[in-house]
Amino acid sequence: MTENTTAKFENELKRLEQRVDALVKVCDTLQDENRTLKQRQDALTAERATLLQKNEQVRARVEAMIGRLKAMEQSG
Repeated sequence: MTENTTAKFENELKRLEQRVDALVKVCDTLQDENRTLKQRQDALTAERATLLQKNEQVRARVEAMIGRLKAMEQSG
C-alpha cells in the first residue's frame, strides 16, 4: 500500500470508529430510557390496579347505601 492509501484507510477507520462510538452512546441512552419507561409503566400499572380496587369498594358501598335507603323507604 502506498502511504497515501494507508492514510486514507486510517482516516476512514477513525471515522467509522467515531460513528460506532456514537452509536454505542445512543444505544446506552436508549437502554436507560427504556428501563426508566418500564419502571414507570410498572408503577402506573400498580397504581391503576389500586384505583380499580378502590373504585370497586366505593361502588359496593354506594350500592349498599342505596339498598338501605330503598329498604327504609319501603318500611316507612
